[in-house]
Amino acid sequence: MEKILMIKYAELTTKKDNRNYFINTLEKNIMSSLSDLNIEIIKDYYRMFIITNDIDEATNRLKNIFGIYEIVPCIRSNDSSFDNICSISKDIMRDDVTFKVITNRSDKSYPIPSMELSRKVGGYLLKSFNNLKVDVHNPSVTLNIEIRREGVYIYTEGFKGMGGYPTGTLGKCLLMLSGGIDSIVAGYLTMKRGVKLDFIYFESLPHTSLEAREKVISLAKILKRYGNTGKLYVVPFTKIQESIYKELDPTYMITIMRRMMYRIGEKVAKRNKCNAIVNGESIGQVASQTLTSIKVVNDVTNYPIIRPLASFDKLEIIDIAKRIGSYDISILPYEDCCTIFVPTHPVINPNLEYARILENKLDMSLIDEAIENILTIKLNDNSVVEEDYL
Repeated sequence: MEKILMIKYAELTTKKDNRNYFINTLEKNIMSSLSDLNIEIIKDYYRMFIITNDIDEATNRLKNIFGIYEIVPCIRSNDSSFDNICSISKDIMRDDVTFKVITNRSDKSYPIPSMELSRKVGGYLLKSFNNLKVDVHNPSVTLNIEIRREGVYIYTEGFKGMGGYPTGTLGKCLLMLSGGIDSIVAGYLTMKRGVKLDFIYFESLPHTSLEAREKVISLAKILKRYGNTGKLYVVPFTKIQESIYKELDPTYMITIMRRMMYRIGEKVAKRNKCNAIVNGESIGQVASQTLTSIKVVNDVTNYPIIRPLASFDKLEIIDIAKRIGSYDISILPYEDCCTIFVPTHPVINPNLEYARILENKLDMSLIDEAIENILTIKLNDNSVVEEDYL
């Protein structure tokens, strides 16, 4: 008899032919997260079991891994006899509570049917405690018994997992990461759908600071808690932004800036085999996020753009940011390139043809120059690596 962790899969249960691929990826993600805990993993089509000497620490880390529906500390025994089940159940049950017993008998060769076993174990417990009461509708404790071929698993409570799909099962995207509240939340929600992320950050030194870059690095590292992530691409955006500021209609500054970002983002996404670009836009939240603005900005690319926060309001986004631990970093007072050179009255409903005319006034070779000078940062150690984009 031993105490282990039972993992109940989340949306993996909707998969058929490639379910094993999702399970194997989840196993790799768990192994990566718990690599220092000396664990053993046993898995099959329906459950995963983790054997470790540090149940509490393993549970806390598993709560941050996508693809898990529930994490259940349980007692496992190779002896699935009725007497042994009763003995274990008595050890883990508390007195002076309401309870019910649920049996899941995946081993159909087991001689006692599920309903009958639940009833017999419940009767045994009622005789063993003075103040135990049955409540099948709203019990304070539910005793779960799972009968499998290799033995029996018994538990009373579990911890809710993150749900979603294991990170890395559904390809890779490029997240447009600013230092604000929204984009990091968009990245988190995208990872929940099984997507691995690379990051792109546009900086305008000296108008923005190195502290702003470190802030973005810290935000990207937060997402590493929830799954494997890629690299951060820092784009030198100063010349492009200064050119827009000096030469173009100020009301269209944000519109043209976003168009240039998407032109660069598409090239970086293709270079790194990202299937889509992700951003933190929420419809109508600011002038550049009206439907008209989104349409005009999107005109420069036919690459897929994912907006996980499109229908979220700001308070909902803030709630998620606080839950995942990014909010306090996001509100640090270091400006990014989206908050400098902001016009007093940015256009809300930009005209596409006029935007194209304005953009044609710019030196488009600045895009290639910016891409050529991208700084690529490995997030595990903040080291800079050389990559050729042109």
